[in-house]
Amino acid sequence: MVGVQNRKWIYLFLLSMIWGTSYILIKKSLKGFSPVQLGTVRVILAALFLFIIGFRSIRTISKREWPWVALSGFVGSLIPMFLFAFAQTEIDSAVASVLNSLVPLFTLFIGFFAFGINFTRNQLFGVIIGLIGATFLIFFGSQINPGQNYWYTGLVILATMCYATNANIIKSKLQNVSAMGIAVGNFSAIIVPALLILPFSGFFSPGVTSGPNFWSSLGYIVLLCIMGTCVAKVMFNRLVQISSAVFSVSVTYLIPLVGIFWGLLDGEVFKFQQLLAGTIILLGVYLVNKKKTPK
Repeated sequence: MVGVQNRKWIYLFLLSMIWGTSYILIKKSLKGFSPVQLGTVRVILAALFLFIIGFRSIRTISKREWPWVALSGFVGSLIPMFLFAFAQTEIDSAVASVLNSLVPLFTLFIGFFAFGINFTRNQLFGVIIGLIGATFLIFFGSQINPGQNYWYTGLVILATMCYATNANIIKSKLQNVSAMGIAVGNFSAIIVPALLILPFSGFFSPGVTSGPNFWSSLGYIVLLCIMGTCVAKVMFNRLVQISSAVFSVSVTYLIPLVGIFWGLLDGEVFKFQQLLAGTIILLGVYLVNKKKTPK
């Protein structure tokens, strides 16, 4: 039987592969849909899939926990889905995956100031080193692709703050709710605004449904929903519960490597400097997870 320590590393690896692939799927989906259409359809499909496989798990959520579950759904799923969709209309999928490495920094400080969760010196140094590596990746990317609009990176940064808040909510407030229960509860809350937005998004207009990329883009969204949202969401919730909020979001250090790999296959430029920066990020992961006395 796999121990908790080994299991959390397996989850970390699988999540990095799944979420690292999500950015290229978003890029492909945007060929047939607008960011608003992509966000709403993604929420609705993911919600339906989760309801089918885990609706009974809602019973693990108490009345006291429902407000936190709903908040977790908005900051951990709904808002970031739209932010990343809009951001990737202007920046490469690899750049978006790199910027996601900011999550652990915000997780540490949101956890400390809002939830009273302590962190170690090693974790702080690891986050700083990881962010230095991410900064190098961003800098090299801007040099290689000077035509990209880097103002849109602010949307990704805002999304990372949402993810960090969500990790702390799960760790501090939802320890007694099953991982599936959190995921189903999240989408029970956010499917309502998604259903209200969809008719006004232009999704049902002939120009969209008869477009040349409609079915291929819809296929990418389905894959994104099943793996990148549903499966990964449950896995991430469980990872937070068996480890720490900071360890769980360390997956965002590995995501850029996967994202850059898919970007390379899709024709995005990737050079040796970015590989070196990725190695610095992995060093940050090691330091974040190295045991030491809390400060």
